[in-house]
Amino acid sequence: MNGIEEIVREQARAAKEASRRLSVASSAVKDAALRAMADALEKNTAAVLAVNVEDMKAAEEKGTSRAMLDRLMLDEKRIRSMADGLRQTAMLPDPIGEGEMETIRPNGLEIRRVKVPIGVIGIIYEARPNVTADAAALCLKSGNAVILRGGSEALRSNRVISKILAEAAENAGIPKGALQFIDSTSRDAVGVMMNCTGLLDVIIPRGGAGLIRRVVKESAVPVIETGAGICHTYVDAGADLDMALSIAVNAKTSRPAVCNAMETLLLHEGVAKEFLPKLAAAMREKDVELRGDRTARTIVPDMAEASEEDWATEYDDLILSVKVVKNLEEAISHINCYNTGHSETIVTSDLSRAHRFQREVDAAAVYVNASTRFTDGFEFGFGAEIGISTQKLHARGPMGLNELTSTKYLIFGEGQIRA
Repeated sequence: MNGIEEIVREQARAAKEASRRLSVASSAVKDAALRAMADALEKNTAAVLAVNVEDMKAAEEKGTSRAMLDRLMLDEKRIRSMADGLRQTAMLPDPIGEGEMETIRPNGLEIRRVKVPIGVIGIIYEARPNVTADAAALCLKSGNAVILRGGSEALRSNRVISKILAEAAENAGIPKGALQFIDSTSRDAVGVMMNCTGLLDVIIPRGGAGLIRRVVKESAVPVIETGAGICHTYVDAGADLDMALSIAVNAKTSRPAVCNAMETLLLHEGVAKEFLPKLAAAMREKDVELRGDRTARTIVPDMAEASEEDWATEYDDLILSVKVVKNLEEAISHINCYNTGHSETIVTSDLSRAHRFQREVDAAAVYVNASTRFTDGFEFGFGAEIGISTQKLHARGPMGLNELTSTKYLIFGEGQIRA
């Protein structure tokens, strides 16, 4: 066993032991710990910002994209938001022990199904230090131990944040080892996590398509697939074009590096000539590069040509592909061909077409007349999120506390035996 394997497995064993004690911790203890973690994070804002500056400097020297730099960057506002997320999670109902079903069988057996923690959750993520706080909050509140492995770009930031949170949690009564951070940039650490069967109960990857593909393909531990977002906005015939423009600009430019940002705009041919010049002007003001199909480029000639690859690309940047379609059917067909099951929206004034879009588009979140940027645990009222699941088993969409639980059947009898 090499050094990193021994370290990660020891952390996993400690997390497994802590998870058994954490699973029976009271709501009061868990909520007090979350509030203490929030206080500690705010108290140590200066220390976090100091190391984040070092991470940012190193990332810039490596030529890291502006989109990734935005994910990596922390300021006082973002740290306050992380602390607020911890406190809001403390205010949410504790799902553990909540009854999902209760029945009495003809033979008198009383059967209840209740929610229980999953156990030990491994989170593998890239350059987003806020994930450290979000994951810690949701896992601890739902009674799960967590092992965090962040990307190399954010190593200094994650190291300090996780230490602050773990110490505050332990001082408030959370078992030691329940919140751990793998302090290594070695890719081998991810490989070890993916083979910690019997110690880790599930792995959740958060990051780019490459990371997610690797974990899904190689992990011997069960995986919840999250994150990759090729999101579309479809502007229907007869849509309110001012509304459509506002939604499109927000969906693409408010934070282009996040997974709920729009990557492709689809336009009904009946509104393309009126809408596209307005869209192009608005996107130029935001420094967005447009790549269009043949029809779109006849309307806006200086638009770059979109290739087949563009329709299947999550840019994570200020780039937008544009396609003009004949009707709703073609829009739905294009979306279901190229999307990643994340978030899709239609801008329309026709309720029947809106309902059809929501029925037929295969995605975790399907909107009518709203930006895809709302697909988020906080915006959905979950406090925070562990990720946005794009699969269909167990969890789909923003994953909050309920999605981090399993179930247990509790059966009461009076001596019944089976014939």
